[in-house]
Amino acid sequence: MDEENRLSTFLKDRRKRLDPETFGFSGRRRTPGLRREEVAQRANISTTWYTWLEQGRGGAPSPRVLESLANALMLTEAEREHLFLVGLGRPPKASPTSQDGVTLRLQRFLDALTLIPAIVATPQWDIIAWNDAARVALTDYTTLSKNERNILRRIFLDPETRAAQEDWESVARFLVATFRAGTARAGESDRASELLAELSRKSAEFAAMWADNDVRSTGEGIKRIRHPLAGPIAFEFSSFAVDGRPDLKLVTYTPAEEDDAEKMRRLCHRSGAQNDDIGV
Repeated sequence: MDEENRLSTFLKDRRKRLDPETFGFSGRRRTPGLRREEVAQRANISTTWYTWLEQGRGGAPSPRVLESLANALMLTEAEREHLFLVGLGRPPKASPTSQDGVTLRLQRFLDALTLIPAIVATPQWDIIAWNDAARVALTDYTTLSKNERNILRRIFLDPETRAAQEDWESVARFLVATFRAGTARAGESDRASELLAELSRKSAEFAAMWADNDVRSTGEGIKRIRHPLAGPIAFEFSSFAVDGRPDLKLVTYTPAEEDDAEKMRRLCHRSGAQNDDIGV
């Protein structure tokens, strides 16, 4: 089945699943769901253009049209992504949500990683969730305000965070490049613009790195820190998408060697262990 037919089939199926009365449409109908003109009206496009899409004619629709159709058809996030994949051959830009935290199930997963620091971050590297291992090994986010829980800000503006990095420049360039990629993927936002303006104003090093236009995915790699209690610790980090929250990423830090794991065991079992702010 070609892409146009897949788009046509998907649009027809989702249109027929909708209850006309829910949207204030009345009248006798021979088939279930909304009429084509009703979907077109809700999407603010012409009935002719929508009819062509359902017939597999007219070529690929624009992202704006697909976004309008996703809203008109009341699609879920997964359905919206599928609409873009069959309509344009690529996923849509992520739609940030207003949620500030994560689900209880995801938090329980983080907490189950007793020796593996783990965080959940936005495209702007705002940390919205973490586990106890991250608190004792990386940064005690419980002591920071919401605005302070931003890795970019801490890397460029906090001297203690900078000193804790074995290779500060490499870490800084990585964060800037992933910030650029994540922001482009998620779309421009007030938060991203404000953070970019603040860091460019306060840090000449950030401004220079931003001007380099580097782009990277979070992916996998090695993270080395200088812990004030345990000394040097190396981690293998991995990044994962959060299903249903395309604006978020889960990053885990697995101790790289047995010696690193032993240091984590001592830190995590240290009675009343409190960690200085050393950043990730």
